[in-house]
Amino acid sequence: MNQSPAAFTIRVAKLDDLAVLQRLVADSVWVLQAKDYTDAQREAAIRLVYGVDTQLVRDGTYFAVEQDGQIVACGGWSRRNTLFGGDQHRPSREPELLDPAGEPARIRAFFVKPGWERRGIGSALVRACEQAALAEGFRQIEMASTLTGVALYSAHGYSEVERIDVPLEHDLTLTVIRMAKSFMNS
Repeated sequence: MNQSPAAFTIRVAKLDDLAVLQRLVADSVWVLQAKDYTDAQREAAIRLVYGVDTQLVRDGTYFAVEQDGQIVACGGWSRRNTLFGGDQHRPSREPELLDPAGEPARIRAFFVKPGWERRGIGSALVRACEQAALAEGFRQIEMASTLTGVALYSAHGYSEVERIDVPLEHDLTLTVIRMAKSFMNS
């Protein structure tokens, strides 16, 4: 018998979750992004770019998705200027608060444990993040999506704004897509 999509719960992530979340991020990138990025890109991105941004956890805007007490996904949103990257990605750190009246909130760091993809978890996280950002007065949201995530965000009405080649090492780059959505009529 298939489990229903409601079988998982979304809760605010805690600092105690960090070790589990970091492992989930690495596993997700290594397995689920294999069709879009090379082994060398993923290996470098896990060390240099991807990871949990603990500011999101401290802000209470990062979520853990659980099923039967196991964290199977994570993702969040931000009221800060940083567009992407975990704590270790110093070039992307812009902790200044955004102005909801004229600046877009950020969707940040969605990762699903391999084997848990395509179960509605990503869509549930998008909706939870949008609702939280709208409740704080934001009327625009943007993100830097991996190539792997573009289909999810496109299905929720986000459009490509620009391609960004994030420098890694040894002349490698990681292409991400800045995507945006407006709720001006909401």
